[in-house]
Amino acid sequence: MFEQVTIQGDVVAIIVRKDFEKDGIHFFTPNDYSQQLAYMSHPTGKEIQPHLHKKLQREVHYTQETLFIRKGMLQVDFYSDDQQYLESRVLEGGDVILLIKGGHGFKVLENLEMFEVKQGPYAGDEDKIKFTPAWWFLKNMPSTMICSTKT
Repeated sequence: MFEQVTIQGDVVAIIVRKDFEKDGIHFFTPNDYSQQLAYMSHPTGKEIQPHLHKKLQREVHYTQETLFIRKGMLQVDFYSDDQQYLESRVLEGGDVILLIKGGHGFKVLENLEMFEVKQGPYAGDEDKIKFTPAWWFLKNMPSTMICSTKT
């Protein structure tokens, strides 16, 4: 099974669950995505012709990343471009997610091992805008600072 996570009319992620199966080659992404995601299933003895990839200049405007969950559970939180929380999904060992656009954050729900693949060269924090969601302040506010309306 796979899911296109669509928020406010935009596909923000593609999740391929560990139980996805289909013979041959199946691309989940359209040709214009800067990160391509495909599933391949071939029988024993299938040969793929040797090949080289040509030097080809491409233009990448936004970093897209793919996470391969090896073990554990990960909650993925999706945020709008104006940093508002929208919704979440939970990934388990064997799942794959392509993060396409919008904001995202993560919470490890069970000890986690995963791989991350994204376009290079690595830019450090130059390609990120880190932010603190509004809910975080309430969750981490000391109880002495919470106002009560009880009289």
